[in-house]
Amino acid sequence: MPQAHSRISTASEVAELLDRLRRAAQAIQFVHGLNPAQWEALRFLGRANRYSRSPSTLAEYLGTTKGTASQTLRALEGKGYVRRCRDCNDRRGVSLELTAEGRALLLRDPMLGIARAVEALPEDCARHLASGLAVVLGKIRGGCRQGAFGVCERCRHLVDASAEEAPVCGLTGEPLSKEDANLLCVNFGDCAEPPLATPPSV
Repeated sequence: MPQAHSRISTASEVAELLDRLRRAAQAIQFVHGLNPAQWEALRFLGRANRYSRSPSTLAEYLGTTKGTASQTLRALEGKGYVRRCRDCNDRRGVSLELTAEGRALLLRDPMLGIARAVEALPEDCARHLASGLAVVLGKIRGGCRQGAFGVCERCRHLVDASAEEAPVCGLTGEPLSKEDANLLCVNFGDCAEPPLATPPSV
């Protein structure tokens, strides 16, 4: 019984800390003329691969409606940070790209301060924190598909490369560059919850 009580206590403490961190993160993102939703969209487009830079995928990633995502995009376009272009893979669709100004603004992302705080943790602790939070997010969003974005190099669809050839996406059959393999993809194919190692002492 004491052990069960300890687990509940820890879970409640984590939930409270996440809420406090959310409020702190939201407060610092009203800067450089953007709001938190616009920063999150800018951040996503800076990390998304060519299969994922569409208005509908952005809405899925943000966990919002297409209408709300469209308002965010219009604001970013109006400020000159995002542009739309015809999707070469689907001529009926639209692909989103950051402008040079948008990429420059990402270098002033207020969330970099939080990233630096995480970098100060021991590597094992930071890795465990990331995997645990990914599992929590998946459960809150109702399953492995909703919001199941990840990088290609950790995707089960990735076909490993030989020494002479580039890795290939198993879904599209297209080769992936080293840069591609480290970008976020909407087709990420690993819904399994990552195993959580025993948390290291900090």
